[in-house]
Amino acid sequence: MISSSSTLELVGSFVPADDDLAAKSQELILSMLRHTDAPFSRKQFKPGHITCTAVVLSPDATRVLLMYHHRHARWLLPGGHVENEDATLAVTARREANEETGVLLAPSTSARLVGMDVHGIPAKKREPFHLHHDLIFALRAESEHFHVTDEAPRIAWCRPEEFVRFDVPLSIARSAARALEYFAEAGQGSLGF
Repeated sequence: MISSSSTLELVGSFVPADDDLAAKSQELILSMLRHTDAPFSRKQFKPGHITCTAVVLSPDATRVLLMYHHRHARWLLPGGHVENEDATLAVTARREANEETGVLLAPSTSARLVGMDVHGIPAKKREPFHLHHDLIFALRAESEHFHVTDEAPRIAWCRPEEFVRFDVPLSIARSAARALEYFAEAGQGSLGF
């Protein structure tokens, strides 16, 4: 089971540099982790709970996998809630990416935390308005294969220069830039395969 202490360490080690949005989200996530007993429970609505998202890069590390989210009616990254069986938060991001898009992730890819975003989730059915304290991990796809699902009725591989056309939120664009930089530095870019 994932612990609050290991998550505090992970979140605290993230360096947002000049990204003021990620820095503010980091501050909120650290506070939530320090002051709540159930940060991974999707039933904790005040002040919200941890979720995990995946910046999935194409095999040549030049494009990002986006999904048109059925509920939010906009292009986002795949991601979702932590499950009890998830060994790590990176596993959560991998599982959610696969469940929502069918993307096959490279087994050798070591996920890296590349962003954070605290955002509001509108009320629905039995859930009140609450916050998702989202941790964003970089992963690489094994192939360009994907399939649509109920949660993701449209999916696309997108180059960073196309983010404006897809109206991608700034937090996603900045996380994707860090993911692309990470894979390039690690020698896993298009020339490294």
